[in-house]
Formats: sequence, structure tokens, C-alpha cells
Amino acid sequence: MSELDWTILAAVVMAVGLVGTILPILPGLLLIWVSALVYGFATGWNALGIIVMVVMTVGVVVGIVKGFVVPKKAADEYGASGWAQLGALVGGVAGFFMIPVVGLPVGALLGIFLVELLRLKEWEPAWRATKGTAIGFGKSALIDFGLGTVMVLTWAAWAITVV
Repeated sequence: MSELDWTILAAVVMAVGLVGTILPILPGLLLIWVSALVYGFATGWNALGIIVMVVMTVGVVVGIVKGFVVPKKAADEYGASGWAQLGALVGGVAGFFMIPVVGLPVGALLGIFLVELLRLKEWEPAWRATKGTAIGFGKSALIDFGLGTVMVLTWAAWAITVV
């Protein structure tokens, strides 16, 4: 494959990864990062490529940490208990395997709601905790999309020097 072919392939995979930052069916940031890594091995590393990979690695690490911190902070702010957050984890994993495409967030939110409803025996605080966690997931996805966009644009600056 030519360097142009590798550039086109990497760009397409990164576009899919960018979609994956919003839809939880794909590990978006990781897909973007792996695409750039493969691109570097396929086309050769130059100084800019190494700098780009460092920047992209920081982006992935920030995204992973943020993926835990932002939803947990929102869940805490809206009154979700530790048990509800565990329910979100269990529900998210179950939902991922049971409902294609949207199962992870649906299962996680259902897990929070059911645990809080069982724990508190009241609809309103259970719904509030669920809604707050959904807001946290939304903020997290927007941050991922922003990180992914920066990563793709950073890679594009490198790709221009390769093609």
C-alpha cells in the first residue's frame, strides 16, 4: 500500500472512532489512537509523528480518566449512592450484550434507577439520580468528542507531512 492509501485508511478509521466517542458501541479514542499508531508503523516515523503520538496518548489517558471521573461526579451531585453506581456498572455490561448499539447506556441508567428505587422506595430521588448520571454520561461523551477531534486534527498535521 502507498502512503496515500495508508493515510486514507487511517482517516476513515479515525472518522469511525470519532463517531464512537458519541455512540458507546466503539472505543472511539482508543480506535483513533491505534489507527495513528498503525499509520506510523506503516508509513515510517518522523519527529512530528512521535510528538503527535505523545499528544494522542495524553488524549487517550485523559479520556479514560475522565470516563470515570465525570459520570461519578455527576452521579454524586444528583444523589446516586455507591450501590446505584455499582448497579450502573452491572446494568451497563448486561445492556451492552443484550441490546445492540444503545445497550450500554440504557442498561447503566436502568441499573441506577432500579437500585435507587429499591433502596429508597421513592420514584423521585431514583429518577433524579438517574437523570444526573445521564447528564454526566452526556458531558463525558462531549468531552470525548472534543478530545477525539483534537487527536484527529493533530494526526492530520502529521499526515500532511507524510503524503
